[in-house]
Amino acid sequence: MESTVQGLAYQAFGLQIHSEFPLPELPLADKMGLAGSVSVVQADLAERWQAIPKVTSSLGVSGNEVMFEAKGTAVFSIQGGNTITVSPAPEADPDCVRLFILGSCMGVLLMQKQILPLHGSALVIDGQAYALVGRSGAGKSTLASYLMDQGSPLISDDVIPVMVQNGHPLAIPGYPQQKLWQQSLDYLGMNSSLYRPLFERETKFAVPVHDRFHSEPLPLAGVFELSVTREGPVALEPIQGMQRFHALYHHTYQRAIVDRIGIREWHFGMLASFINRLPMYRLTRPEQGFNAPAQASLILETIRQQVKER
Repeated sequence: MESTVQGLAYQAFGLQIHSEFPLPELPLADKMGLAGSVSVVQADLAERWQAIPKVTSSLGVSGNEVMFEAKGTAVFSIQGGNTITVSPAPEADPDCVRLFILGSCMGVLLMQKQILPLHGSALVIDGQAYALVGRSGAGKSTLASYLMDQGSPLISDDVIPVMVQNGHPLAIPGYPQQKLWQQSLDYLGMNSSLYRPLFERETKFAVPVHDRFHSEPLPLAGVFELSVTREGPVALEPIQGMQRFHALYHHTYQRAIVDRIGIREWHFGMLASFINRLPMYRLTRPEQGFNAPAQASLILETIRQQVKER
């Protein structure tokens, strides 16, 4: 276990994270991060927040610094791809502060480090990484949990960091936890009383997956975009042409801030660098009922066919 003056050193997102805030979801660091190190510190940001040019009432940008305010929780600063500063509000829920550190802050910081954060879950199937992306409520984490039950370890949930090495995308592990809604737990036969709500009164739960977590980077071998329709069977079709670009653009985590923080050129270039190297599919399911088994069957059958054709 490594410690610093800033607190404990954790490991996630390809980073060694030195944090003054306890981050119990994260494993302790046992090596240097593939993408370097990051500090998470606490400080009074009132003056900096007042002074920074505002893009919206809750977002400010100046040079290599991005700041945002989550009312009743904290003001956050993400600077230079190496420092997250947190100024908690009085009586802020520590669990909620932590959610922003590990979610929105890390999404911005990864972009500052020129690492693409995709919004989804990544799993190991046949020794390679596959991403499940989709809008909120599409069922990414539920399907990922079902695939984990079938023997596919989790690489990352919610935020998938993607680095490119020699033109090939690499999925970087997040941390060994899933976030599942009450309905998902019910579908999967899991007792919510065994898990901690993400924060007070929340009906989304933190589900540790230490025994089903893959902690090393893997080549990203394919992307499945989850889509919901009112009715009809579970179906899968290839995503072709520019639709592939639009799918990955649309499912970039914190996509709305890409233009606001001035990184559109990098984002487009990043996607273009590997978009044609990845098989991509759209997986459509009806909105009612539990259909993860049918979705998983289609995914596994498609991957087996890919392997045969290599």
